[in-house]
Amino acid sequence: MFANYLIGLREGLEASLVVGILVAYVVKAGQRSRLGAIWAGTGIAVAVSLAFGAALTLTSSSLSEEAEHAFAGTMSIVAVALVTWMVFWMRRTAREMRSELHGRLDKALLGGGAALGIVALVAVLREGLETALFLWAATSASEGTAAALGGALLGIATAVAIGWAVYRGAVRLNLATFFTWTGALLIVVAAGVLAYGVRDLQEAGWLPGGESYAFDVSATIDEHGPLGTLLGGFFHFDPVTTWLQLTVWVVYLVVTLAAYLRPHRPPTPAETPAPQRTLV
Repeated sequence: MFANYLIGLREGLEASLVVGILVAYVVKAGQRSRLGAIWAGTGIAVAVSLAFGAALTLTSSSLSEEAEHAFAGTMSIVAVALVTWMVFWMRRTAREMRSELHGRLDKALLGGGAALGIVALVAVLREGLETALFLWAATSASEGTAAALGGALLGIATAVAIGWAVYRGAVRLNLATFFTWTGALLIVVAAGVLAYGVRDLQEAGWLPGGESYAFDVSATIDEHGPLGTLLGGFFHFDPVTTWLQLTVWVVYLVVTLAAYLRPHRPPTPAETPAPQRTLV
């Protein structure tokens, strides 16, 4: 549940901040009449994201067992690739989120309400599709779908509340720090989703080694018990793990975290960045 809460919180806050920046900019520009376009674009993005999540669920449930494993494994790997790219990208750009959006809005204001709606639609839809895909993959790799979805919804609700507080000026949030550390936690979650994706592909016969186990602790750790639920909820721990699963999990986690947490090269005087911003 915590892993899904983290996904909902991080992705939901990213979308909430985007919408908050759009609304604040339009209000300060004296263009309140164009707020409707922003809300319309946001609403369409949310609806499309929900439809995408529903389509994933319906598609997987209508497949044969072997095809379902193949579909789930493939989608899990796609989700991990997308989230990995996203956390690296956000770490680089979090400090400049406001200025980047302002540049787009300057052009959109000249184009009228429809252009503003498109900016909102594209920005929120990107986050929504990422969230739907990764939540689907993470939920597929865990037991207790209701609890997993509940955790995700709670995370999204928390994100909306924080985003509103930031917009109203009640909270100052250092975006670079927030997205750096939540991104590191998401990499840990993604490693477990990737391992489950590999296991699904082994079950489908697409990858070898399905019967070569690194360990089997199912007799010691009940996956439905407190410890198994905790390990499964955050790490997507599988009591019966193959060597390929374990190898992929370790390699992805070590290599990705090392690259992600590597200190940035100090900028030269010619490329010294602007002072770090906090969103108010």
